[in-house]
Amino acid sequence: MNPPLNTSIVNGEKEALIKIVLKGMMGKVKIDGKFYNNVMAPHAYLKDEEIASILTYVRTSFGNKSSSVSPEEVKTARLK
Repeated sequence: MNPPLNTSIVNGEKEALIKIVLKGMMGKVKIDGKFYNNVMAPHAYLKDEEIASILTYVRTSFGNKSSSVSPEEVKTARLK
């Protein structure tokens, strides 16, 4: 139904992950060879600091060892 929290999307390019949180996602998507088709609502109402904290937690938990996300990175992605 939903992809696990330790995929290439979570551990990949930060901007792509930030945009998913900001704009949401719907429709069929292929992640790491599997298809998922569920809606993620946009969360653009959250502050840059909140999104950065949440994504840093996800990128450093659940077996992930990726770099943190800064509020500045969220702000930059929000402007694109």
